[in-house]
Amino acid sequence: MNKLLIVGTVAFDAIETPFGKTDKILGGAGTYIGLSASHFNLQSAIVSVVGDDFPQEYLDLLTARNIDISGLEIVKGGKTFFWSGRYHNDLNSRDTLDTQLNVLADFQPKVPQNFKNADVVMLGNLHPMVQSSVLDQIETKPKLVVLDTMNFWMDCALPELLAVIKRIDVITINDEEARQLSGEYSLVKAAAKIHTMGPKYVVIKKGEHGALIFHENDVFFAPALPLEDVFDPTGAGDTFAGGFAGFITQSENISFENMKTAIIQGSNLASFCVERFGTERMLTLSKDEVMTRLKQFKSLTQFDIEL
Repeated sequence: MNKLLIVGTVAFDAIETPFGKTDKILGGAGTYIGLSASHFNLQSAIVSVVGDDFPQEYLDLLTARNIDISGLEIVKGGKTFFWSGRYHNDLNSRDTLDTQLNVLADFQPKVPQNFKNADVVMLGNLHPMVQSSVLDQIETKPKLVVLDTMNFWMDCALPELLAVIKRIDVITINDEEARQLSGEYSLVKAAAKIHTMGPKYVVIKKGEHGALIFHENDVFFAPALPLEDVFDPTGAGDTFAGGFAGFITQSENISFENMKTAIIQGSNLASFCVERFGTERMLTLSKDEVMTRLKQFKSLTQFDIEL
């Protein structure tokens, strides 16, 4: 069984949307990626850090989904990373109300020995130095390294970010971040500029408007499924990344054609994530539901035309 190594936050979130709000609930990029990837036939491990305030119940939720947590450090007397945010009425923009780095401030990732030969490495949104540190610990060159990042690191750690981008195969960012990183407004030009920084594949997420993947002169667009209810977009991008990386890991195929399917798989899983607060929907999601919605994606994107 192929191995997926996931690096990202395991955290507490407190979320407020026009539809309600939560107290502290399970969140973090690493959590969303892991839960999403668990829908594929693979071995996965999360490298992260939490405090001893992190409930055993949440650890059990991860291990129940065959996620190895031997690389999840628990700091005695420490507090888990906490983020709180409020979404605007359109759900496309949000205000951060509180960020408490806590144990994440001094995080030194330690890759489990049995995942130093991972087939795919998924570097979730963290400080670029942490992402680089993980790559330094890998003993066998992975088939694929995927990196997610955000505008915060472009603002405050750009040299470190550019250094790690040189070492990866796929970058996943949203359209605003692609424009900031490249200095280009056109997403086609932005992707071409980012290619020159190192990645062979550039995935640009457009939220409710789908996702694009660029490779040399090829481009593929996957729409987002029109949904009746969008409740909370927190973690949708990470869920997308987990589905993308999980499918690639399971299929052992890193061709552009296969990545098209991986984009659909990621979009499909992300469409469930937004239906409830935080990770709630991903914790109840069944294989039958995933398959039914994949069929909806297929019917949405297939058509006949005479040329």
